Amino acid sequence: MMKYTFEIDLDRYKNLAQQKQKTHKKFLAGLAKKPPKQLDKIVKEVHEEVFLEIDCTKCANCCKTLGPLWTEADIERVAKHLKMKVSDFEATYLRTDEDGDKVFQTMPCPFLGSDNLCSIYEVRPKACREFPHTDRKKIYQINNLTIKNTLYCPAAYEFVEKLSYRLK
Repeated sequence: MMKYTFEIDLDRYKNLAQQKQKTHKKFLAGLAKKPPKQLDKIVKEVHEEVFLEIDCTKCANCCKTLGPLWTEADIERVAKHLKMKVSDFEATYLRTDEDGDKVFQTMPCPFLGSDNLCSIYEVRPKACREFPHTDRKKIYQINNLTIKNTLYCPAAYEFVEKLSYRLK
């Protein structure tokens, strides 16, 4: 199948996501109450379909605005990759937020290039690898996160739209 590469209109997607918040919440709540048979299989198929249509490097909004939570394993792996001491890596890039989580000091991500490519892609944090979390089993367990992600991620929005259409 051909991968489409077009510019992504983030404002349009955010407006659509805002307009559909109630509808999407209701749909996802329904999945949580009574998950359809084969839901995990359908979720995987819809996820794959969405990512054939959407090229993250045409957007990178997650890297520009959201920033991952950093685990100790992430910090150690990336610091080693950058040939930095863990303490120096943390002092240079991270801060502890109000919830006690390690996050970037500033956004956009300091590892995001002007071409929307990640300079540490092969060792990127787990949260980055898994975003937008649309390929998870039991997707209904993260309904609030999925709804939030539709506001930032065109792929997450398209995923919920396609999944709701598929499960009509």
